[in-house]
Amino acid sequence: MKTKDLVIVGMFTALIAVLGLLPPISIPGIPVPFTFQNLGYILAGCLLGRKLGGLSVLIFIILVAIGLPVLSGGRGGIALFFGPTGGYILSFPIVAYLIGLFVERMQAPKVWQVFVINALIGALLCNLIGGIFMGLNLKQDLFIALKSVIVFIPGDCIKGLIAAVLAVKLRNIPSIQKSLRMH
Repeated sequence: MKTKDLVIVGMFTALIAVLGLLPPISIPGIPVPFTFQNLGYILAGCLLGRKLGGLSVLIFIILVAIGLPVLSGGRGGIALFFGPTGGYILSFPIVAYLIGLFVERMQAPKVWQVFVINALIGALLCNLIGGIFMGLNLKQDLFIALKSVIVFIPGDCIKGLIAAVLAVKLRNIPSIQKSLRMH
């Protein structure tokens, strides 16, 4: 891996951590807060592609696992992987990888196309994995658990739209195209 790629991966890992400085928003009755960090991993997939985007998020997850307080609300530690939020945390690199996989296959993607990918993978798949894990963790009926996480979908779709607009606009800047080796 080139030094430039390592720097870009590190910058996106840091971006996801910085988005954790925005306070989480608690939702009554759900032990999973609304956060802004998924904007970071969605954007990593959109801009860096499957390998570098997935790697940047995987490094972030490793930082969480070793106890650095980089999750929203200053949380960190391996215990979080076994609690109600564990499915969400574990889905982050999968989501970044899959978004990157689909976006990097597009020639001159349009905002709506990237948004559809972000909504399906970044909002729906992430909440499906997170909701199932939360339900199993709390010994809830899976239908009830999945119904409770529907509240996250509109906000996650908005974050997916923001990431789509940024990714498509940034792809049109020649110096960024060259740095990220975009089509």
